[in-house]
Amino acid sequence: MQLRATVARPAFVAEALAVLAWLIFLGAVLTGRDRLLSHDALLEGGTAPFWLTLLAFLAAWQLMTGAMMLPSSFPMMRLFARASRGQAHPGLVLGVFLAAYFAVWTGFAAVALTADAGLHWLVDRWGWLAARPWLIAGSVLLLAGAFQFSSLKENCLHECRTPLSFLRQHYQRGLGPAWTLGIKHGLACLGCCWALMLVMFALGVGNIVWMIGLTAIMVAEKTTRWGRRLVPVVGITLLALGLLVLLRPASGLLFLP
Repeated sequence: MQLRATVARPAFVAEALAVLAWLIFLGAVLTGRDRLLSHDALLEGGTAPFWLTLLAFLAAWQLMTGAMMLPSSFPMMRLFARASRGQAHPGLVLGVFLAAYFAVWTGFAAVALTADAGLHWLVDRWGWLAARPWLIAGSVLLLAGAFQFSSLKENCLHECRTPLSFLRQHYQRGLGPAWTLGIKHGLACLGCCWALMLVMFALGVGNIVWMIGLTAIMVAEKTTRWGRRLVPVVGITLLALGLLVLLRPASGLLFLP
């Protein structure tokens, strides 16, 4: 399979989806309708069964995936769109690839929300932890910081930073292969960024300041020439923030939702 860099203009579906996601999210924030993105509000604010809460959150989570994860995958999406232009239904093939990518991050959100519900249950029954909420935020920051130095982070980041090599190795024609490739790319992206996205859960999903900051970090790590050099800097920063939260709880409250 050959990928030609001079194919006519690529499809900008991913870019359009990301812009739309940010516009919808900002509109929700400005109008006070961003409650569905707050997992704490959903888990604590009503008597709905957990499965209904989960479905509502996963629907809203698609905005998070579109706003935060798609921008860091633009190079892959563009190359995949170019490679698929010769297929009978290139738009459908790209749609299947994107759907698989979103499916991976939706699975992550389902696991994270379920774990968060369990954590809420534990906090409600353990007064010692309920009186020290900064321990959770601080621990997550330390975990995310330490993960920046792991081999899994390095390997998955390499996959994300070399989309041309990734496609040359895995690309095949057809809808089934498009789904499989979307899953593979989604898993590589998840392996690279899951800890940073977990920070969103600890600090409040929908927190626009952290959304912008973490999105910028993930885009820079995966798409810029100096992205690899940024990884340890982010790791050290997260470790320092985690220690600050744990050792000085008053300052740690600044990082809680």
